[in-house]
Amino acid sequence: MALKNKNSKKKDTGPKGRNKMGKRFSMEEDPLFSAEPEKRRKIDFKDDDIESEDDSEILGSDIGEEDGDLAADEEENADEKRHRLAAELVEKYRAAERRKKEEEDEYEDGRGTEKEGERDTLVAQILMQEQLEESGRVRRVIASRVQKPEAVDGFRILVKHRQSVTAVALSEDDSMGFSASKDGIIMHWDINSGKGEKYLWPSEELLRSHGVKDPQGQAKKRSKHVLSLAVSSDGRYLATGGLDRHVHLWDTRTRDHIQAFPGHRGPVSCLTFRQGTTELFSGSFDRTIKIWNAEDRAYINSLFGHQSEVLSIDCLRKERVLAAGRDRTMQLFKVPEESRLVFRAPMSNLECCCFISNDEFLSGSDDGSIELWNVVRKKPVNIIKNAHALSVPTNNFSGSNSHIIANGHAENGDHNLGSNHCSSACSWVSSVSVCRNSDLAASGAGNGFVRLWAIEGETKDIRPLYDLPLVGFVNSLNFAKSGRFLIAGVGQEPRLGRWGRLSDACNGVAIHPLKLS
Repeated sequence: MALKNKNSKKKDTGPKGRNKMGKRFSMEEDPLFSAEPEKRRKIDFKDDDIESEDDSEILGSDIGEEDGDLAADEEENADEKRHRLAAELVEKYRAAERRKKEEEDEYEDGRGTEKEGERDTLVAQILMQEQLEESGRVRRVIASRVQKPEAVDGFRILVKHRQSVTAVALSEDDSMGFSASKDGIIMHWDINSGKGEKYLWPSEELLRSHGVKDPQGQAKKRSKHVLSLAVSSDGRYLATGGLDRHVHLWDTRTRDHIQAFPGHRGPVSCLTFRQGTTELFSGSFDRTIKIWNAEDRAYINSLFGHQSEVLSIDCLRKERVLAAGRDRTMQLFKVPEESRLVFRAPMSNLECCCFISNDEFLSGSDDGSIELWNVVRKKPVNIIKNAHALSVPTNNFSGSNSHIIANGHAENGDHNLGSNHCSSACSWVSSVSVCRNSDLAASGAGNGFVRLWAIEGETKDIRPLYDLPLVGFVNSLNFAKSGRFLIAGVGQEPRLGRWGRLSDACNGVAIHPLKLS
């Protein structure tokens, strides 16, 4: 009992502030800790204000203003930058409309406010129309405005390469062009002057530090053979791919190699950036499509579905990828939904493809055909057979050489196999291109001509326009966004092999101006 009482006394010897649950009173409740610190904090806050004022007076108002301006410049975030660029664009359109109105006639002083309101309405209409065209909701009518080319307005070699050019691309503002060839030469050049600069491959040690793996299989030396390239919408990144099974990333401002993405088990045959982003898609002979992020230098995902080599790839603003392969299919991958649509070619392999809009596509085949597709049908809406026959073409397609056959497919030229030879590699449609969000398209092969086409929106018809003479295998085509010119990557050999050779051709990049009415 005595021991028990002793322990109980020890338990009761704690501080009086402890309650039944063993908790103490907080110091905030004690007047010793609550009253004076508040007072002191208020005084300190006032002292801080006074000190900052004194410092600014001592340093001088000019220095303070300069520091403030520098801080404001450094702290401009992405939203503020977009707002500033949008304001500059609106002011640019306002100035253009103002000059246009001043040239037409002079207005009265009393109606100045009313005219300013009308001018703002016109600017809003222009911006809305551009947004609709950029998103693909409205198709620009350009094909009917293309004038017949004259003899002096033919293709002109802008940049020369030592071997066949395999890919060409244009910057977003159409001021710079990019090209690559089979010998590994990568160049960017000015559209107006044609002055170009080469991209130099770094040393093996630097390539390994950037992620390049050692050659696999029987290869002992790394191949620099380039098959494809793509440039991002902001113009900062250039991606190239080829026989070394890597996707190489370059900085267009310094022309330095900055990263290599391994992962493909076959040659990288096609590349494309999603418009407005740094999201990169690569297609390969290993039958896969891989997604990368150029900004983060990271791998994202792989897309499966093709049963043979992937040869061509394209992407617009939506996260949808269009790919064509040697398995006679063209597949539309919907990345967020993790689904795909399969479109099957009737008789031949598809060599190339491109978007017309979010719902329409164009493709070229190795039997010389051009196909028009729609997202709601798994078979072509329209087929132009013998689009690049070896017979001598004419600019006038009306007449006995062009007609519609029983199944609704158009067929051009003489159908005598002895004169057309469409099984030859020279008649394979190796490249197609569409002027962005418009009805103007072009196709190239090795028959000596690049053909312009008009894509009818209502009738779903492909109407031939003009033939543009160009000797050689047209391995790549690209329209200017404005439709004012067309560039072609041409060579003596096809892009993916050596099935034919045209010794009279010039290896390089050719440009053709297009006059619009």
